[in-house]
Amino acid sequence: MKKVFVDTNIIIDLIADRRPFSKFAIEIFKMAEEKKLRLYTSSHSIATTHYLLKKYINEKELREVIYSLLDYMQLIAVDIDVIKKGLKSKHKDFEDAIQINCAYAVENLDCIVTRNIKDFKGAEVQILAPDELIKKN
Repeated sequence: MKKVFVDTNIIIDLIADRRPFSKFAIEIFKMAEEKKLRLYTSSHSIATTHYLLKKYINEKELREVIYSLLDYMQLIAVDIDVIKKGLKSKHKDFEDAIQINCAYAVENLDCIVTRNIKDFKGAEVQILAPDELIKKN
């Protein structure tokens, strides 16, 4: 089973049904449900997703949706080591540096999936757009 680190934008695409991107997010999570992929994300992604979507989705409903997604994802904690590595990283975007360093914590990770390919350039793991991930599986 492929191990895939999911960036925040993919989770938001799914929950907010941001079209046309949500169709790829739906397929990725369906593949996880079918045990074709093992998904990972950072604890930061969950907090950021909630923060960004609470303005648009009822609080109770949003929490329930996020809670249910945790059945299909394993969380990588953002700890002091991740923060320090992110701060010293060559990546221009600190938040993406956090994501990349969380992804590195996943043993035998196959790829990071994001719509923000350019900011993940230089990562030491394969970076795929959602549609590319689906085509490869």
